[in-house]
Amino acid sequence: MHKPFPLLIAAMCLLASGGCQSVGQLSVDYMLPAEINFPDNMRRVAVVNNMPQSPEPYFKVEDSRHGDGNRHVSVTHKVYDGDARVATLALAQGLADGNYFDEVVICDSALRAADVTPRETTLTRAEVRQLIQRLDVDFIVALENVQIKSRRQVGYSPLYDAYVGMLDVNAYAKACLYFPSRNGAAATLSCADSIYWEEGGASLGEANARLISEGDMVVEASGFAGRLPVERLLPHWQTATRYLFKGGSVAMRDAAVYADEGLWAEAVELWELAYRQSKRSRQKMRTAYNVAVGYEMQDSISKAIQWARKAQDAAAQVDKLEEKVQENQNIYADKVPNYTVVSLYIAELEKRKQSIQQLDMQMERFIKP
Repeated sequence: MHKPFPLLIAAMCLLASGGCQSVGQLSVDYMLPAEINFPDNMRRVAVVNNMPQSPEPYFKVEDSRHGDGNRHVSVTHKVYDGDARVATLALAQGLADGNYFDEVVICDSALRAADVTPRETTLTRAEVRQLIQRLDVDFIVALENVQIKSRRQVGYSPLYDAYVGMLDVNAYAKACLYFPSRNGAAATLSCADSIYWEEGGASLGEANARLISEGDMVVEASGFAGRLPVERLLPHWQTATRYLFKGGSVAMRDAAVYADEGLWAEAVELWELAYRQSKRSRQKMRTAYNVAVGYEMQDSISKAIQWARKAQDAAAQVDKLEEKVQENQNIYADKVPNYTVVSLYIAELEKRKQSIQQLDMQMERFIKP
């Protein structure tokens, strides 16, 4: 889920300052295209396990020490190869849940189980063709590697006056796409993300016992890692945060009511009226910004960009951007908060606009006879 970063939140607070002005927050859901454009005839996919088996950690560092007040602290770093079967199943399930391909087949048995000596794990063209024929699919997604790096710390926390166990895990996954007409992998996806667990207890041992066990952590982290490539392979939904200026005039208050009820066309009409009637740059910026959000909520991205640029022009006047440039001042975000917020919003809108054509192409398979 997309979350607003601190700079944006702080800047929005500055934008709301002055007059009877408040800022409301809302969420917008929109679909983003996959990174890979699959030909229309690629409708049946096999997910195969092409990972080595290594259930034990191959790197381990333990550090046991005493903190403030002679309190004991235990820190352990470990690195694992993930559970290949769990990760492969998670990847296949994620692709199946996306309902993008007609059929998803899974082959979770280790293709390298019979290897006597280590070798390059990418599939040969002969192996790809053999698997495609045997599994009756159009192409293959092979999970090549899953790695889990964990940091387990258990120690006393003065804040809670108790012992706290924390487990931070970084999960990495590598997946390759194979087509029958190509030598080697057609594309390689390297993904990474993190997960976190925390538990408390009256003693070091109790906190450690309540924390997720290593075995369960490996299973959960492997499934988590296996799902990481899914969003890069399929069109997917994203939730973003948007803001609206409320108050300041009767039209703005009435428009806010319409917006709360999801009546965006009515809200936009009032905001445009308020924009035309505004004499001050700050009010023009706020109304134009709201109009942009209103058009985005109606999926009119081009109009949203047009109005966001009007808001940007007004924001530049509010922040006296031109004067600061002429004076050769260092232009940091906190010096031009209004211009920064609107510019960040324009960047998001431009990204959405650029993705629409690619998304439409990827979704054509559902409208073709």
